[in-house]
Amino acid sequence: MRVLVDGDRGYIGAVLVPFLQSAGHEVVGLDAGWYDGCDFGPQPTGYVQRTGDIRDVVPEDLDGFDAVIHLAAISNDPIGHLNPGATYSVNAHGAIHMAQMAKAAGVPRFLFSSSCSLYGAGGDAPVAEDGAFHPVTPYGESKVMAEQGLSALADDTFSPSYLRNATAYGSSPRLRADIVVNNLTGTAYTRDEVRLQSDGSPWRPLVHVEDIARAFLAVLEAPRDVVHDQAFNVGRDEDVVQIRTIAEQVAEITGSPVSFAEGAGPDSRNYQVDFTKIRTELPAFAPQWTVPDGVRQIYRDMTTRGVTVSEFEGPRYVRLEKIHELAAARRLDLATLRTIG
Repeated sequence: MRVLVDGDRGYIGAVLVPFLQSAGHEVVGLDAGWYDGCDFGPQPTGYVQRTGDIRDVVPEDLDGFDAVIHLAAISNDPIGHLNPGATYSVNAHGAIHMAQMAKAAGVPRFLFSSSCSLYGAGGDAPVAEDGAFHPVTPYGESKVMAEQGLSALADDTFSPSYLRNATAYGSSPRLRADIVVNNLTGTAYTRDEVRLQSDGSPWRPLVHVEDIARAFLAVLEAPRDVVHDQAFNVGRDEDVVQIRTIAEQVAEITGSPVSFAEGAGPDSRNYQVDFTKIRTELPAFAPQWTVPDGVRQIYRDMTTRGVTVSEFEGPRYVRLEKIHELAAARRLDLATLRTIG
């Protein structure tokens, strides 16, 4: 297929693009370029990369594509809290706009990178795809809004699918330090401590970034009637764990002690997720990674590259820090989250 991947130069996109290429698909990327230069190893090559804002796309930009994979988004809760209105503009309205333009251009498939964050305060029972939404952050709310808007566009000619990714982890050419497994492992490497930001009690579903790429490939290549207007929780049951369990695994692998950040307390983001649907309906999705293996991968790659404290905690790997750096340099308007110039 000829596939447009927006957000191709981000954490997931930099891993997904080579997966699509290896499967024989032609990839074109579209990215705002905010994180260009925030590299953690060689970047994907061998495909066309466009730079632009998803909110400015017109149907002509999408002519001739068989599918759009929509990754572009304000990527986490801290940035979402920074400017909720702009978060909705990108994550919800921007996603719906991309889908409307894709539909107008005759693109038959649209794969949306959603999130298990829309379950939010889900409690102690595993939540399946038909479960209730309880988002507790603007980021989670934006994913609910986007899914609802995309579903309204579904018809005989336009087929959206929603991949509700568990919390990602693992190495990427565009590494993020602001997600839990990566953060705990990186802090163990750079500061020789596994520092918890909460009391460790919340539950989290986890999935390696390469397994997210495998899920997108499986949905892209699945029969239309299997994935049409369908949501899939992306992950596996074995990797729904409490934060303290992750910390203990990181400590055991790295030899660094567990510590608690000042003021660490309960976290309202607490949910377990059921992955039965993706396992039974998309047998092509076969996760390869465990959390301990991912910890070893990140720690090994950091050791190889010699990541410093300032790098790990600064704008190179922390998305909110990069947003502030771009704004301070007058390259990004915080009010609209649009590139300047």
